[in-house]
Amino acid sequence: MILIVLGPPGSGKGTQAKRLTAEKGWPQLSTGDMLRSAIAQGTKLGLEAKTFMDRGELVPDSVVIGLIQDRIRQPDCGSGFILDGFPRTVPQAKALDLALEASGKKLDKVVLFEIKDEELVRRLSGRRTCDVCGQMFHVEFGPIPKPQPCERYPVCNVVQRSDDKPEVITKRLQVYHQQTAPVAGYYKNTGKLKTINAAESPDKVQESLNKALA
Repeated sequence: MILIVLGPPGSGKGTQAKRLTAEKGWPQLSTGDMLRSAIAQGTKLGLEAKTFMDRGELVPDSVVIGLIQDRIRQPDCGSGFILDGFPRTVPQAKALDLALEASGKKLDKVVLFEIKDEELVRRLSGRRTCDVCGQMFHVEFGPIPKPQPCERYPVCNVVQRSDDKPEVITKRLQVYHQQTAPVAGYYKNTGKLKTINAAESPDKVQESLNKALA
């Protein structure tokens, strides 16, 4: 199974991708992880990507697609894989189709995690993070501890990260709707798109995801 998970930040697609990886053994492929790995290993594509990143520029689609082609040739992708966070634009989706075809592979399904913006703002703005150990909490779903010893460090100091503030979340969602939401329309035209309600509990979302993949 070759699967793409689409959805706005905070929709839970990454969480569900991890569950699928644990259950099915399909690796979860993140372009960010691939870039970091290629740079650390000093590969040709990694060094090329680094030149753009060092200048504060976006890595070109051609380089990212090259990284994906290299990654999906690895043995652990033999029975399938999950693309999370790519493609972000329609041109990237078209380039991915060509890359898969060149590798003798075919995209099976695309699942869109659908959820209202208001719910996403509520979810993300309620997150709190310990800036000492990185543990995460939520103002609605669990008690926020006061400064106290935590699992790994003497003091757990819980803060709201800057990217979890409502105004920042709203901007991220605007970018998603402008750039990434049209990708769903592209895949809908291919007949591969399935949509699930991401506003439900994680277990119900997982149930819906399994049905979409059946």
